[in-house]
Amino acid sequence: MPTSTTAEPASAELSERLYGILTGDGPEDRACASIPEAACTDVPRNYLLNLANGACTKLAEQLASPGLTLPWMMAALGVPASLLAFLSPIKQVGSLLPQMAVAAQIRQLQQRKWAWVVAGVIQGFLLLAIIPAVIFLEPLAAGVAILFLFTLFSMASGAGSVAFQDVTGKTIPKGRRGRLLAHRAAFGGALTLVAALGLRFWLGESDDFQPYLWLIFTAGLLWLLASLLFSSIEEEPGAGEGGRNMLSEVRRGFGLVRKGSGFRAYLAARAALTSVEVGMPIFVLHAHGLTQGAGALGIFIVAIGLANILSSPIWGKLSDRTARRVMIFAGLLGAAAAFLALAIGFLAAEEISPLLYAPAFLLLGIAEAGARLGRKTYLVDAAPSEERPLYVAFSNSLVGVVALLLGGLGVLADVAGAATALLVFAALALAAAGLSAAMPEADKMVESA
Repeated sequence: MPTSTTAEPASAELSERLYGILTGDGPEDRACASIPEAACTDVPRNYLLNLANGACTKLAEQLASPGLTLPWMMAALGVPASLLAFLSPIKQVGSLLPQMAVAAQIRQLQQRKWAWVVAGVIQGFLLLAIIPAVIFLEPLAAGVAILFLFTLFSMASGAGSVAFQDVTGKTIPKGRRGRLLAHRAAFGGALTLVAALGLRFWLGESDDFQPYLWLIFTAGLLWLLASLLFSSIEEEPGAGEGGRNMLSEVRRGFGLVRKGSGFRAYLAARAALTSVEVGMPIFVLHAHGLTQGAGALGIFIVAIGLANILSSPIWGKLSDRTARRVMIFAGLLGAAAAFLALAIGFLAAEEISPLLYAPAFLLLGIAEAGARLGRKTYLVDAAPSEERPLYVAFSNSLVGVVALLLGGLGVLADVAGAATALLVFAALALAAAGLSAAMPEADKMVESA
């Protein structure tokens, strides 16, 4: 009868083989200079757990997307349109602005994975709480409740973001982090594609909101599963001293900006590139005027899933070589997506099939995947390990202010039309490409003065 001691080597061997298939590395090829020596033997298992965690969260993010699913559901429920425009800014601001306060607390934890686990559990239960709000409240009250719950969800997401990047920096060696992020996005994209195809046939042209509740329910369960997976990562205890309060963190963050021109260049590029990450609702508004039927949601989610599958492996390999170029290409592709959407709208005489508009979402999805993966890999590789939470939290918090301002694109779309908002989006994306080109490579960011 096999014992646990014989099962553990078998499990380790399987992890090694799967890790080798995904990364092309064998035990003799592994370089762990950028992580604690004791963590080197756990890299394959941690890589696979992190990957499984990412597949769950990426699928959950698409099933309960603030750019697609939630606006469609709220519209089907009869929530006033004025509330829908707040979803994307809340996602960015809610997750980014609180991070300066969170980073100081995370710094005191010897094992920082638990910060992500707690945040993930909270996110799961908050999504599940949306369901009774939709069922029992009137449309206006339900809309307000969804915005409130999603604000708390986004704040928990911000806490998890700081912890995730720090745990990744401690458990995954440099040169494999971009590949991990790419595999997370690709596997999540594949699952999203399957779910979206089912959604397309399930919903058809129906405007009923009940199927969306099942999407929200599934997303909540996926967050709870992701938390269980992340809790199983082997993280070596680190220094828990030196926790500083928020005011101290703010002063230190501005000190980093004053001293480092490389960090300033990154912040400027990332601020402009945020337009690519929050611009999807503008495309949704533009597409809504050209297409009709709830079945369009499934088609557009398919496009986003395909974008992750097709682009993530390329973005990951390129990010491990030069994350700066990924950010450049993401800005250019974001602008191209906007110009394609405008061309489709210009040529369309009347209502068009969602399939004709889907290539614009495909291109936008590729750009968005590149923007997220490139800027995450760049900062994880560039920031000194002992100050990584501060770099991550400070940059995210500043960009949160930018995201709030970019929420004005929705107001612009209401006043001047979605096409005008897309033109402004394209200009910002092109600016992001230019600012990214002006950045130093990641290994030179801290050295720049």
